[in-house]
Amino acid sequence: MNSTVYDCSSIAQRTAGLKHAARALAADACVVLPTDTVYGIGADAFSARGVATLLAAKGRSRAMPPPVLIAHAGVLDGLADEVSDDARALAHAFWPGGLTLILHSHPSLGWDLGETHGTVALRVPDDELAQALLIESGPLAVSSANRTGHPAASTAQDAVDMLGDSVELYLDGGPRPVHGPADRDPVSSTIVDCTGETPLLVRHGTVSLARLRSVVPSVVPADGDEEHDGTPAAASADPAAERPAAAGSHAVSEPDPEAVPAAPQDLRAAGPAEQQPPAPGPARAAAAQGLAAVLVARSAAGTRPAVDQDRTRVERPGAPGEPRPLPVDEAARLVARGSGGA
Repeated sequence: MNSTVYDCSSIAQRTAGLKHAARALAADACVVLPTDTVYGIGADAFSARGVATLLAAKGRSRAMPPPVLIAHAGVLDGLADEVSDDARALAHAFWPGGLTLILHSHPSLGWDLGETHGTVALRVPDDELAQALLIESGPLAVSSANRTGHPAASTAQDAVDMLGDSVELYLDGGPRPVHGPADRDPVSSTIVDCTGETPLLVRHGTVSLARLRSVVPSVVPADGDEEHDGTPAAASADPAAERPAAAGSHAVSEPDPEAVPAAPQDLRAAGPAEQQPPAPGPARAAAAQGLAAVLVARSAAGTRPAVDQDRTRVERPGAPGEPRPLPVDEAARLVARGSGGA
């Protein structure tokens, strides 16, 4: 396979590149796209084959699942479950931008991002080209466009040099980052775990603790660093260094601004594996994937707006162990409500 690089500074190439990217993603292939941090390698979040290809291209295992980028907050409730008021406030204040929220994945969705144990890391990138692709394609599993152990790609050519023909096409949106001095090192997104009662800052990044607390005062830093000066974590620094991985967490063993580090084991008790919601059957998975596509399409006209911690899920009425389905009429209400947010 010969990869194609599209120079998106040209309107014609940008249009052709976005159309090609949407076709490639629908066919379970991977593409490289610019984000507001670094270049990322993306796959359809609902394609198990696409996500497997992404991990293979990077030289990663399923133990390090990628976060998911979305176009705007309007699709939040279609993908995440039990979204707290604190999480909504943070999304409203900092999306689009450098904030990743760890949330409980909606139990009716049939995606397979790796060993997430029922959670998903969501972010809205502050990059117009990335958002244009996300509106066209739907949610994307995205990790930094580099081989494991190599620096994150700040240009499309950097990504080509590392990933080569393992990616069908590259969207060249110019050097990263797009915000701040051109010679600034790429920085990581801030990551907040909102799966528990208290929002937990698990990685310092572009959004400082002080800014987070100006919106949600109860945010607690996982590392206990109350005095962090707010300087974003550079991509060259390993955010997961010396941090033990929690069972089933989004793990990272390399510098990756689009990846989610693991949380300390003693922050919250991990729930037994048998308490995790069972994977949906093929029919339910197929229906859920179709529903997710509908959610994205129906919410695309709304306003715009990656640590994973296990816990026992709250049981809802219904058959024991059965995940709560998401009816289409409920989904429509969720999208309508979400499209009025940030």
